[in-house]
Amino acid sequence: MTSTKVSDYVLRRLREWGVEHVFAYAGDGINGLLAAWGRADDKPKFVQARHEEMAAFQAVGYAKFSGKVGVCAATSGPGAIHLLNGLYDAKLDRVPVVALVGQTNRSAMGGSYQQEVDLQSLYKDVASDFCETATVPEQLPNLIDRAMRTAYARRTVTAVILPADVQELDYSPPTHAFKMVPSSLGMSDYAPVPADADIARAAEVLNSGERVAVLIGQGARGARGEVERLADVLGAGVAKALLGKDALPDDLPYVTGSIGLLGTRPSYELMQECDTLLVIGSSFPYSQFLPELDQARAVQIDLDPHMIGLRYPFEVNLVGDARETLQRLLPRLHRKTDRAWRQKVEENVARWWEVMQRRAAVDADPVNPEYVVHALDGKLPDNAILTADSGTAADWYARHLRLRGTMRGSLSGTLATMGPGVPYAIGAKFAHPDRPAIAIVGDGAMQMNGMMEMVTAAKYHHEWSDPRLVVAVLNNGDLNQVTWEMRAMTGAPQFEESQHLPDLPYADIARSIGLDGVRVEKPKHVEAAWDRALAADRPFVIDFRTDPAVPPIPPHATLDQIEAAATAILHGDSDTGSVIKQGLKAKVQEFLPGTRHRHDRPGAGRDDSTSGK
Repeated sequence: MTSTKVSDYVLRRLREWGVEHVFAYAGDGINGLLAAWGRADDKPKFVQARHEEMAAFQAVGYAKFSGKVGVCAATSGPGAIHLLNGLYDAKLDRVPVVALVGQTNRSAMGGSYQQEVDLQSLYKDVASDFCETATVPEQLPNLIDRAMRTAYARRTVTAVILPADVQELDYSPPTHAFKMVPSSLGMSDYAPVPADADIARAAEVLNSGERVAVLIGQGARGARGEVERLADVLGAGVAKALLGKDALPDDLPYVTGSIGLLGTRPSYELMQECDTLLVIGSSFPYSQFLPELDQARAVQIDLDPHMIGLRYPFEVNLVGDARETLQRLLPRLHRKTDRAWRQKVEENVARWWEVMQRRAAVDADPVNPEYVVHALDGKLPDNAILTADSGTAADWYARHLRLRGTMRGSLSGTLATMGPGVPYAIGAKFAHPDRPAIAIVGDGAMQMNGMMEMVTAAKYHHEWSDPRLVVAVLNNGDLNQVTWEMRAMTGAPQFEESQHLPDLPYADIARSIGLDGVRVEKPKHVEAAWDRALAADRPFVIDFRTDPAVPPIPPHATLDQIEAAATAILHGDSDTGSVIKQGLKAKVQEFLPGTRHRHDRPGAGRDDSTSGK
């Protein structure tokens, strides 16, 4: 009878936890695990990324879209180092991910051996809630159980370090003896709720308000029905942090859309004019986009007591599950009879979408990126999963796409790292192989790592019941978000050596590896390209040649920022003429006459640039 190795038991315990996929890359530091995978008939499935960072991003995407723990694995030394960026993305976005990491043999540790890195120190921050090294077989199953349970319970990153020689040891379980730690599988669902007295205090604040604003994040995703009922009772408008974009449908007339630098004008106005604020399941960090600190009475609901009370001087801090807390709060709320505030919010939202449509219709050279994304909005499959990369791709994702029904979407919300758009979508396909995934990425991110991860898509797409994975590359030859930040924030002109990108034939490359794709250089071909991609029988890359001079003007743009951009242009920006032309044409769309709705407050139609950053 063949003995069970530690590596065999690790995979067995993962299976017992319901783990079906491990996103990984091979290396001799995990040779024992690789051999065990062979003996286990590839269960859980080893998903081979092209790079360990991409394996971590795929685990994050899988976790975000499945609700399960994402698991990734890498070899010792460089493999473990490569995982870090993706793991930090998980930690900062509060996503449960477990990393299995190889290490040199115990006999070599401390001997400056090849690929020996002090992994306990390296992972001390990213896996601060649980990071342990297995040195004897009897530490299992405890290490795996605690890594899984802690990742689930605290929505964070945990790590188990497995020295190469330990992986090859015969497994022996902990015994009923001194200094042995037996363990058990699983954990029950739980939903903490605040005390009744605290809920009553929160109800008093919300009932007293006349102009209620609600801000939701990803923590409100399981409370969609309750948020809708609360917004109706209080006559409130609802804004969304980017990680909560799919927590409430965008086709509800009182949903103002995203908030912040990438946000919408109605969300900005909602926060500027409210007298009461309710934040649910969000730690949105940019307080300058919230009401003035003495403007609104405020209540926060968050599951994590460590994150409660942040960002604003909240009067009541409710620690609890969003759904359960709202279910207890709703019966205490009084329906607002005066609906003028709600009507104004809805008028602002309707006006915004008219502006978005007109901005998308602005001519550009060769294609307006806002039109590219706006054209997708009406074509989104009902069950689509969307990802966006960091950069101006995130601007257009935030502003032009209305997520409806069961659609899901995410990006790197807190770390805001480049590169997760494509691997997130691949992780989503393993979580939901029957749903189409769409990634919107810039050419910078596509060159950084997205193009090579299309090789991963080519390797696995035959296993997906719905093979559609559409990658839209906004190819403008520029690291555009940084370019605009340089112009607007510091008044610096574009620095060509850092900003200019070579033009790659992304669609041609996709076709060369057995996928499909098309290059779009004229606006009239945009919709047909989306139609073709969404009907494809394999992953599809659309290379949209977009205009870098279309500015991601924030809805609250100040005169100082506009002046800084003008200063940059006057100092010799290479795109001077186009920047002036596109900037004026895009901004003027907000103030065109003849629309159905106008702001009824003083100064309607102005930029209001003095009202705040």
